[in-house]
Amino acid sequence: MSDALDNPASLWPTPPAAAKQEPQRWVWAAMDPPERRARMRELAIWVDWLRRTFELHNNIPPCWYRHPPVVEHLTALYAGWLRTYAGEQAAGRELAEADWINTLHNFTPRLQLAACASGRHQDPPPLVPPSLGAAEAFEVYLVTADTTTAAAAHPAAAELARRTAELDAPL
Repeated sequence: MSDALDNPASLWPTPPAAAKQEPQRWVWAAMDPPERRARMRELAIWVDWLRRTFELHNNIPPCWYRHPPVVEHLTALYAGWLRTYAGEQAAGRELAEADWINTLHNFTPRLQLAACASGRHQDPPPLVPPSLGAAEAFEVYLVTADTTTAAAAHPAAAELARRTAELDAPL
């Protein structure tokens, strides 16, 4: 287990040289339960590494896995980390590692949970159920509102027409 904590990239299987495939996208709802559990374990090892390496133990609560929005943010960070550190170096991405670290710092506020900052997990507030008739009101909106029924018109249509006319101008 300590090898995985020292090098989380070792968890990702190395594809055959001929395959050269991108790591699969992580869509939790699309995974079968056994795969979801395995991937959650993989993510947990990486999150432990992340918390230690970047000293985020005060920013990512120990109960992070109980908060779906935090899981989604950490999943995005992990998938990006895999592509950056364990994938092929793409041309024009010489600062990919620095970009990933900047992304991590931009995500950090979203990983913090004031309710769980004391170390004790607190369930998120329950979802507010939609009001009666909300689905019907939404459907009425879709067929009657200007934003969903107006004819298509590009805001730069006049500029596009002018440029097209310049290209088609007689010599």
